[in-house]
Amino acid sequence: MKPINDRHVAKPGLAVVEVAAADDETAFAVQELLATRWAIAPADRTTHEPGEPGVRLRCYLDLKQQPEA
Repeated sequence: MKPINDRHVAKPGLAVVEVAAADDETAFAVQELLATRWAIAPADRTTHEPGEPGVRLRCYLDLKQQPEA
């Protein structure tokens, strides 16, 4: 995965969440769970690093905003 950009954590309330999961379905289920509580910029795909188990997903949270309805 690319390094985390400074602007994604530039102020309190912003967070970057990386999910490691066995499969895409599990990773997206975790992202969906986060989206029920906080506003997120969701990932549209997972990544797989050769030689590493499972998949990874990165999404960006804003703890100060409510999720979109």
